Amino acid sequence: MSLSDLLAFLRSWIRSPLRTAAIMPSGVAVSALMTQEIDPGFGPVLELGPGTGPFTRSLLARGIPETELTLVEYSLEFTTLLKRRFPKARILQMDAAQIGEANLYETGTVGAVVSGLGVLTMQPRQVKGILSGAFKYLRPGGSFYQITYGPRCPVSPDILDHLHLETRFVGRTMRNVPPASVYRINRLSSLSATE
Repeated sequence: MSLSDLLAFLRSWIRSPLRTAAIMPSGVAVSALMTQEIDPGFGPVLELGPGTGPFTRSLLARGIPETELTLVEYSLEFTTLLKRRFPKARILQMDAAQIGEANLYETGTVGAVVSGLGVLTMQPRQVKGILSGAFKYLRPGGSFYQITYGPRCPVSPDILDHLHLETRFVGRTMRNVPPASVYRINRLSSLSATE
């Protein structure tokens, strides 16, 4: 992690700790954990809350073409940084809860969604907006990957039930500040088919 990334992240956290949600950018270990199931053949990948781009770098290292990435970031500072770092990716400054209304992709064409969003700090209606928007774009069998620093999936069982979704624990790493876990969320009908 570069000093400029750390400073940008800390400035963002100081301005809006609930929106930024973490005190440090995600490290290499959790980035690898987040992206370990995503292969180049997945097609387009949508990333929500990329921040300084650690998951983006990990996706590129796994062979996902930069042109296949859409990064949705709320912060203007991070959006500007991401546009410099990933000039071939589509980078949008917007609220991730509004993605379903934005017609980012045709319905059912995205292979995976990677979320660095702090959903634990969000209102239930925001989380529902994010997930329903993401699953509008995800193709059958596509997965939504969510980071958390808490002890369980950060999406409440009520929201999962309401949207007919199911979650599975992908893994946890202590080699991150703070230690982090990753969960995979799928439609109820498609989860068993991806195992």
